Amino acid sequence: MEGRELFERRTGIREGDYATLARVPLFTGLARPALQALLAESAVQLVPRGSILFMHGEPAERFFVVFDGWVKLFRDTIDGHESVIAVFSRGESFAEAAVFEEGVYPVSAAAAEEARVLSIPARHFMIQLRTDSDLALRMMASMSMHLRGLVRHIEQLTARSSTERLAGFLHMLCGRNEGSATIRLPLDKALIAARLGMQPETFSRSLARLKKLGVENRGEEIHVSEVAVLQDFCEGNSRV
Repeated sequence: MEGRELFERRTGIREGDYATLARVPLFTGLARPALQALLAESAVQLVPRGSILFMHGEPAERFFVVFDGWVKLFRDTIDGHESVIAVFSRGESFAEAAVFEEGVYPVSAAAAEEARVLSIPARHFMIQLRTDSDLALRMMASMSMHLRGLVRHIEQLTARSSTERLAGFLHMLCGRNEGSATIRLPLDKALIAARLGMQPETFSRSLARLKKLGVENRGEEIHVSEVAVLQDFCEGNSRV
């Protein structure tokens, strides 16, 4: 008990965070002692909105898991604009591929909203990786999942309507297939619109269409009255 309390005090990992870590392919199925050994040098960071986690070109010394809030990956374009590459929320990891390559970060990362993230140092993790074949396989699975997600995202941009893309995104954030759910989105809805390949006004229209499925916009939150209904629409079993 004392060892566990010391670990949680040193890293900032809370009891409720273990369920979030279980959703990350790298850590799924790990017993708690093994997980604690793997994350012994990790630390939870509270990141204010707009704060930078890392910049494009910096040495990739850490990767991250989002416990709460939103983090965006972006690149600055030649004309000085910001191009959003991806947006991550609770239960999602990012930057592990850069760490695995022992290279530099190919993009920058910043908190799109106040975020609570777990920062995992590469050095300790790579030592464990070299001695644990199961962990190496998990790392490959995690990167494969990111690649599949990118391919799926590209397919959705070309084959699905804006309303269908938004519905699929919200369903993913629900984290369940039944009952009701409340989702907190970043204040800047343009970030979500960018991730889904649409203009902010298209995002608003698509969200309004989903009201027929029990999806209500409540300021910063989206309430889904029945997740199963949203899932049926995502699977093509209903229309709006």
